[in-house]
Amino acid sequence: METKRSNNYTPRVKNDADLGGRVPPRDLDVEQAVLGALMLEKDAYSVVCDLLKPESFYDPVNSMVYAAIQQLGAAQKPIDMLTVTEQLRLDGNLEKIGGPVVVSELTSRVLSGANVEYHARIVAQKYLARELISFSSDISTKAFDEVHDVDDLLQEAEGRLFEISQRNVKKDVTQINPVIEQAIKQIQAAANRASGLSGLESGFHELDKLTSGWQSSDLIIIAARPAMGKTAFVLSMAKNMAVNYEIPVAIFSLEMSNVQLVNRLISNVCELGGEKIKSGQLSPMEWDQLMSRVKELQDARLYIDDTPSLSILELRTKARRLVREHQVRFIIIDYLQLMNATGMKFGSREQEVSMISRSLKQLAKELDIPIVALSQLNRSVETRGKDGDRDSKRPQLSDLRESGAIEQDADIVCFIHRPEYYLRSDTDMEGRNIRGLAEFIVAKHRSGRVDDVKMRFRKEFARFENWEDGPMVSAVSVGSKMNASGDDGGMSSSAGATFSGGSADFLGATDEPTPF
Repeated sequence: METKRSNNYTPRVKNDADLGGRVPPRDLDVEQAVLGALMLEKDAYSVVCDLLKPESFYDPVNSMVYAAIQQLGAAQKPIDMLTVTEQLRLDGNLEKIGGPVVVSELTSRVLSGANVEYHARIVAQKYLARELISFSSDISTKAFDEVHDVDDLLQEAEGRLFEISQRNVKKDVTQINPVIEQAIKQIQAAANRASGLSGLESGFHELDKLTSGWQSSDLIIIAARPAMGKTAFVLSMAKNMAVNYEIPVAIFSLEMSNVQLVNRLISNVCELGGEKIKSGQLSPMEWDQLMSRVKELQDARLYIDDTPSLSILELRTKARRLVREHQVRFIIIDYLQLMNATGMKFGSREQEVSMISRSLKQLAKELDIPIVALSQLNRSVETRGKDGDRDSKRPQLSDLRESGAIEQDADIVCFIHRPEYYLRSDTDMEGRNIRGLAEFIVAKHRSGRVDDVKMRFRKEFARFENWEDGPMVSAVSVGSKMNASGDDGGMSSSAGATFSGGSADFLGATDEPTPF
């Protein structure tokens, strides 16, 4: 039986014909039972506060009553018929709901609050159903209207659906015993590995020792100023993981096209300068080097997406598909500030970046894989300290651009710093050799220590290497059969001569599309 309301009462849905004549999902008796129980049972509000909010109630009167209860609960004040009535009076809503008699009727309808959590879940489910109905109705109306672009509409639909799911889906708590068992299994698995690492190997030995490998569900931020080698580092790491350790890796490149990215990978692997890769002006020796080494990349489980201005919702969809269909275990995003949150409204760019950062961490937890996101630093690095001081230009956490939420959400925050770039010299003020030195600074590490890792940066190939490996000497080339012009296998050709004959089709005749 529904309580009689005052003349000020207006139903939430004014025209049920908008829903095809059907009544929206609701249960007013259960709503009133929940409100009555909250005013009778001392601890009832603490049970349902995470499940319900004022808009969860279909009846506006019930919604206003719960809003008053919510304010009392937040202020840790007693919740009963008298305090709720007084709070409604302070809010100016007492007459709107029909007066104190309505509050007293709510308590008279309930004998016990024993089932308040079960009843609250019914109210929450009805609200979620109404949200989905409203969402689908709005989207279908816009889809019939040809004024709306379908791609924009799809992004809006994904955004709103994601927002609804985040607001309503709650995860239950877990007793510690099964979690301990899972942790012990991970420790045992790490002990049984030859590397002794519990996470994914990056190929940079000192970094792997510091992090024990990239850990599942971690969000790793790698930040630096332009020209420090952010993309070069993640490409070197992706090559190590996909080729050397056969780990499926996905790269979302918002800054460069897939061909540009692969050209840099070819330069990295084949040890050929980027300008030569772009111009194609290779000597016979270099053609042979390209032909023999590029085969390392051809069957690598490396997946590239170069969608510009990628939204966080598109990323979630694509990442799930990559994990499901290609068993991807590591995701790289180049770079975070080029992403957007289409379909959601924000007061500032800082709020949008905060939302993107938070969503990336949620995605890493959902997929249970590490996600690396590159980030820009602000210009304060450039203006700080003296130009001749090696350490004055070292980045710090406060240099992260556009949002402090990046620092808060990340499990690991790293910086790339090359003293040689700022000093414009092969030695520092103490005379130490810094040629090719790249300092990989782990500035935040949620589950371990922070430290600096020395690496070697070979700018001619845009490649990062382990510092202890030392400068590598390019292998001596053997004669290129592709360029052979005589019985000497082509060795009589000048080492500096450009390729001027034969075929550069080192993939062979095939109808299959090239991997680039």
